[in-house]
Amino acid sequence: MTILAALVLAIWLGLVATGFWTCREADDNAPFAAPDVWPEVVAVVPARNEADVITRSIGSLLAQDYAGPFRVVLVDDNSEDGTGDLAHTLGADRLTVLRGSPLAAGWTGKLWAVHQGIIEAGAPRYLWLTDADIEHAPDTLTRLVGIAHGGDRRLVSFMALLSCRTWAEKWLVPAFIWFFMMLYPFNWINRPKAPIAGAAGGCVLVERQALEAAGGIGAMRGALIDDCTLGALIKKQGPIWLGLTRRSVSIRPYSNWREIGMMIARSAYAQLRYNPLMLVGTVLGLGLMFGAPVWLALTGHGAVQVMGLIALGLMLGSYQPILGFYGRAPMRALALPLVALFYVSCTIYSAWAYYRGKGGMWKGRAQALDLSGDISGA
Repeated sequence: MTILAALVLAIWLGLVATGFWTCREADDNAPFAAPDVWPEVVAVVPARNEADVITRSIGSLLAQDYAGPFRVVLVDDNSEDGTGDLAHTLGADRLTVLRGSPLAAGWTGKLWAVHQGIIEAGAPRYLWLTDADIEHAPDTLTRLVGIAHGGDRRLVSFMALLSCRTWAEKWLVPAFIWFFMMLYPFNWINRPKAPIAGAAGGCVLVERQALEAAGGIGAMRGALIDDCTLGALIKKQGPIWLGLTRRSVSIRPYSNWREIGMMIARSAYAQLRYNPLMLVGTVLGLGLMFGAPVWLALTGHGAVQVMGLIALGLMLGSYQPILGFYGRAPMRALALPLVALFYVSCTIYSAWAYYRGKGGMWKGRAQALDLSGDISGA
């Protein structure tokens, strides 16, 4: 018991020491410098069956107060709900609506659409890759370019503020961001010499020449976790930056636990590289991290109980900044072990779906790599 308690405490001391949880990496805290001449930017937006949100998201792009040349390319990825037609009604000179070609073998749907949009974009200094369910404040692009210029960054990415209004969202969404920051510590990503890289796919400004030098979107054509794959590719070309924001907001609500669970399961097993041994290790590791502190604190005695209580305190304390960022009460941290159990179950389901040929299910497509290395459902 003493060895177990010491191990659990060491894990949480190590995690807290990384600083992943502080929420200090945010757009308003990043070095910002206005360039003498604001460079050309083209936003590329892949969209598949986004009729309920497309006018808001594209409208927010067209309302950017950016001082340089800027236009938007929307790629309608074979939508069946009139997404492209709705975008056409915006009638803006700066908007190109491109009807996507059928999905090519070996590509995920989103990246195939992005690839087509980049070709249409031409040769701007920067590409702004953003999702069709993200609404941006008018100064978002200015902030992105200023951070890129101020820190000589090849890529700047904002972690969009997710919807956190429904009962399920209030319990689960802050944890989603917290776990992401644990896996990809923003402060480490933003250090040029640190080996960790990542990005948040809802809002990514990338230098076009750096992307081309990295092999273009084709270099990651089958990636389900495309944002972090992109971050890793671009960091080889130069510094990158990732941080929290309230400027870019997801307008896609998750009304219940199942919808959030499916969102998690889409890429959870891909994160483990479709490796069953890594799955077993992850389940055991998360049980040790989130279950053991509670058990030790409640049933232990003497030094064992003290170590369990300290580990539990570190766990709950490290969750407070992201709860505050999302405007949720501090006491919600008490449910974190149960929330972690939910995430474990989603990861197990992700593996089960993969072996049934339904891995990476998104917008009606199963996009996970099959055992031969091809994209299923392509």
